[in-house]
Amino acid sequence: MEETGPLFIDALLLLSSGVVAGVVFKRIGLGTVLGYLFAGLVLGPELRLINGDKGGFLHLGELGVVLLLFIIGLELRLSRLWALRRQIFGLGLAQVLITGLILTGGAMALGQSTPASLIIGFGLALSSTAFALQMLEEKGETNTRHGQAAFSVLLFQDLAVVPLLAMLKLLAPFSGGATLDPVQIALSLSAIVALILAGRFLLNPLFRLIAGAGAREVMIATALLVVLGAAMLMEVAGFSMAMGAFIAGVLLAESSYRHELEASIEPFRGVLLGLFFIAVGLSIDLDALRHNWLALILLTPLMMVVKAVVLYALSRGFGASRTVALRIAALLPQGGEFGFVLFTSAVSSFIFDQAMASLLVAIVTLSMALTPLSSLVGRLLEERQDEEEVIDEDFEGAGGEVLMIGFSRFGQMVAQVLLSSGIDVTMIDSSASQIRTAETFGFRVYFGSGLRRDVLEAAGIRRAKIVAVCTNQREVTNQIVELIRSDFPDVKLFVRSYDRVHSLSLRAQGVDYEMRETVESALSFGGAVLTALGAEAELAEAIVADVRRRDQERLDLQEVEGIYAGNDMMTTRVVRPEPLTKPKQAPARQDGPPEGRTRSADAEASGQPRP
Repeated sequence: MEETGPLFIDALLLLSSGVVAGVVFKRIGLGTVLGYLFAGLVLGPELRLINGDKGGFLHLGELGVVLLLFIIGLELRLSRLWALRRQIFGLGLAQVLITGLILTGGAMALGQSTPASLIIGFGLALSSTAFALQMLEEKGETNTRHGQAAFSVLLFQDLAVVPLLAMLKLLAPFSGGATLDPVQIALSLSAIVALILAGRFLLNPLFRLIAGAGAREVMIATALLVVLGAAMLMEVAGFSMAMGAFIAGVLLAESSYRHELEASIEPFRGVLLGLFFIAVGLSIDLDALRHNWLALILLTPLMMVVKAVVLYALSRGFGASRTVALRIAALLPQGGEFGFVLFTSAVSSFIFDQAMASLLVAIVTLSMALTPLSSLVGRLLEERQDEEEVIDEDFEGAGGEVLMIGFSRFGQMVAQVLLSSGIDVTMIDSSASQIRTAETFGFRVYFGSGLRRDVLEAAGIRRAKIVAVCTNQREVTNQIVELIRSDFPDVKLFVRSYDRVHSLSLRAQGVDYEMRETVESALSFGGAVLTALGAEAELAEAIVADVRRRDQERLDLQEVEGIYAGNDMMTTRVVRPEPLTKPKQAPARQDGPPEGRTRSADAEASGQPRP
């Protein structure tokens, strides 16, 4: 007990300070990440309450980054990664190269040697995967456009760690000249192939076997084993542990046990990631900061501005809107945790001394601490507009009797009628937020646009007996109807229309059924008003039925003769309601028809044909 006492006390201090700081900083709007950093700074360099192995805490906390990358991999299918290839190998590559070269030039201008400048420039070009992804997750922005772009940049930066570590050997003054090691290359390729094969053929049977045993704790242990095993394999092969965990997650993204794995890993991920940020705060060298405070104050904001400007310009160049580009630039200007590894290795390779490494680590750490503030500044500068969430197009299980396009308010009521009757309905919508809302009420809505032929094919349009188009906007509805009539002419089309003119245009396109979005609700509303005023229910229903019939006849006539045909039918009424109250005195005889009745109604009541 005496040997474990200090470790137990350190763990208690870390947990208690993390809880307090995390809650306080979250409440004041700065986020838990900055709170964890502050807790580590207070416990270590400031009060010196933690006397244990601070580096050990940092290495343990790095497992949180590993688990975070695994969970992100679980959310990404290979098809999704392929869709992001332009951002990963375009935007990501351009960011590392351009930022690295600019910062390298700056280091050389300050008098550093070429090898040292290259390590400094490209080491600071990397951003913090842990910080950025944690901030995205806290705000629920992982699947937004700027979240996906930021993730792509971070993913390429993780890939870039491997050649950067190899560059150390090339630049080391006592390396004797670096050569390509064919054994290491073969080992790296073999590790990747082994991981892919294991994920393809072994993991699903393994989890099926363990799930059959019904031991939840064994499932949790197996999930951790898979993540850490993949991470270790990739580290041995020369890659980062985070990259190995990410690949393992992507390989399991198609697994039926994906959600079980995520639920098992999530608690460990949260605790260890928090420990990582606290450990970063513990590792801050306050003496180095005091001796180099002026350089630190000047160089840290300068580095962040350079990275932000490059990120903004490149994001705009790759087609991002001003808002999205600002959010990316404000999220990724900090240094990254892999910079710690790179700078420490540079000291071991005699590229620069420990004092320079301490200054660089301090710059990275301070930039991490300033990231929530830079993100806040970015949001103040951006345009006030909502950014639509982007989710994966996954049509597994699609192909019902009815294909509904557009899960609008109108579509929701139609879906309830069909689903209550036991009809198999496939619903698609292009609004991710609408889909998220539908999921909370138990609806299964697929993400996809009805304006794309491939989406309609994947959603099972050829197997559907009826396609119900329930979109909100008239122009979108017309384009969908035109596409379906052109490419799928045999499909039976039921369409929600906007107004009478829209209904006539839809009929001209050959839809099988159209319904104006307000007709039935307005008729029901009018009937309810009549009933509330004292009319008998049967009379109110008869009046509503008459108005509905005449409206339909008029629409049929307008389809043939034009929009202005049938105007005289709007006031013709078959049903004549009795007065709701008896008049006190009989009204005087009038030459014309009684008030409230048209001549047409009088003629029809007397058996004469309607004019």
